[in-house]
Amino acid sequence: DKPRWIIDPLDGTTNFLHGVPHFAISIAVEDKKPNGEPEITHGLVHQPLTDDSYWAEKGRGAWLQDARLRVSARRELTDTLIGTGIPHLGRGDSGQWTRIYGAVAQEVSGIRRFGSASLDLAWVAAGRMDGFWEDDLDIWDTAAGILLVKEAGGFVTDYRGSDRSFQRREYIAGSSSIHSKLQKIVAGALR
Repeated sequence: DKPRWIIDPLDGTTNFLHGVPHFAISIAVEDKKPNGEPEITHGLVHQPLTDDSYWAEKGRGAWLQDARLRVSARRELTDTLIGTGIPHLGRGDSGQWTRIYGAVAQEVSGIRRFGSASLDLAWVAAGRMDGFWEDDLDIWDTAAGILLVKEAGGFVTDYRGSDRSFQRREYIAGSSSIHSKLQKIVAGALR
């Protein structure tokens, strides 16, 4: 089997169209494991306006240019900055998002919505943001970013805490400590 390329030539299209200088190119490679199961093996998130290239190779780490990336070392939610995406015309469930936001906002230092999921995940990998949640994202928005977070020592799951983010289109990312706490809050808000 040949590898599958997963490419988003412009993640943050709305930002780009409005002249907001926050968008990226996201490229990932999906190979097959020996058992035939797909896995992301290479990822790149490139922010053209800053010339920042976040890249990862499975088993070899995550990098910004030639500097090794590590997820944030913060352990308490009260100290964290969390990224998200907000539902908008034709995307997402605003009622569900509002419940999650209401639960998360009471526990964290800040929540940000920048408008490019691939960059949000790259920033989690770089420790700029401590965690991230969003749903109704496509694989091309997240494939490279998920590998970046994992190779930087973090975790990415769906809202239930399982490894089915792509299938369920739900993403929670962060360091071990922060991911676990954030996942519990999100799951609790959905009960």
